[in-house]
Amino acid sequence: QVQLVESGGGLVQPGGSLRLSCAASGSIFSIGTMGWYRQAPGKQRDLVAAITKGGFTNYADSVKGRFTISRDNAKNTVYLQMNSLKPEDTAVYYCNAEATANSVTRFYWGQGTQVTVSA
Repeated sequence: QVQLVESGGGLVQPGGSLRLSCAASGSIFSIGTMGWYRQAPGKQRDLVAAITKGGFTNYADSVKGRFTISRDNAKNTVYLQMNSLKPEDTAVYYCNAEATANSVTRFYWGQGTQVTVSA
C-alpha cells in the first residue's frame, strides 16, 4: 500500500503565496507521474498540475505562470508552489500519484488540504 500525506494548506490573502507538499510512503517500488488536483464546493475535481518522473510538467491554463510543480524523487515528494493567489484558487487540493507497490500499479490520492484565499 501507498500513503500520500499533504501539508502546507491554509488561509492566505489575495496576491499571497503558499507551498504545498505531498510525501508518499509505504511499500513503494516506483512512482511515476505525480500531480495536484483541486475541488471547490459544488464543483468537480480538476487537474491543477502534473509532473512526470523525468520532470515534464503540465498545467491548467488558469494557473500557468503562477503555480510551479516540482518533485524530489529521492524523497518521493511532490511540491506545488502557488504565487499570486486569487480567491478563485480557493479549494481542497489533492495530491495524486501513480505508484507501483506489491507488483500492482495504480493511482493513489491524498486526504486533501484546504487552501482559502480571502481578504
